[in-house]
Formats: sequence, C-alpha cells, structure tokens
Amino acid sequence: MKRLYSATLNSLRGLGYALRYEAAVREEAILLVIGALLGVFIAPSVAWYVAMVGSLLILLAVELLNTAVEKLADYVTLERHVEIRRIKDFGSAAVFCALCLTGLIWLAAIALRYGFL
Repeated sequence: MKRLYSATLNSLRGLGYALRYEAAVREEAILLVIGALLGVFIAPSVAWYVAMVGSLLILLAVELLNTAVEKLADYVTLERHVEIRRIKDFGSAAVFCALCLTGLIWLAAIALRYGFL
C-alpha cells in the first residue's frame, strides 16, 4: 500500500511540474478538460466517449514522455548535437502521431453523431 501511495505522489508531482513549466502539457491538459466536457454532447455512445477521452489521455501521456526525453537530452548536453536533435525529433513525431489519432477519433465520432457516416 505504501508503494502505491508513493507512486501516486510521484505521478502527481510530475504532472504538477509539467503543468507549471511546460506550455505544451498545459495546452493538452486544457484540451483534455474541454474534450471531457464536450464529449458528453458529441459522443454517439459511451464507448465512443471512452475512446474520445482516452485518445486525449494518450496524447497527454505521449507529450509527457516527449517532455521527459527532451529534458533528459538537455541535461546530458546543451550543445547542438545531431543525434540529440534526432532523438528530440522522434519524440515530436510521436506526439504528432498521437495528435493524428486523436483527430481521427474525434472526427469519426462527430461524423457519426451528426449523420455524415
């Protein structure tokens, strides 16, 4: 039980740091809150709502991982290094993929809800 408590505190502390210091994380957290509220009215079913909000959570998780990789890379060296740049670009590409998935899910839900599909 103590391990679960400690893990929860660590997670909340990390989320707090990210929300305080990282604009991209703040933007995606705001998107999650707005999406959770709007999804109630847009989602064609409960399963769709879970997919819609779940995709926003995945997007936030990928952004947090990308932020962690970037912070670690900056900690290792602040010099311009081609391999570090590639690593950061990989993280950025992962965020882009998560954004595309989120967009597809939301567009499909909207199209289904309003009779376009």
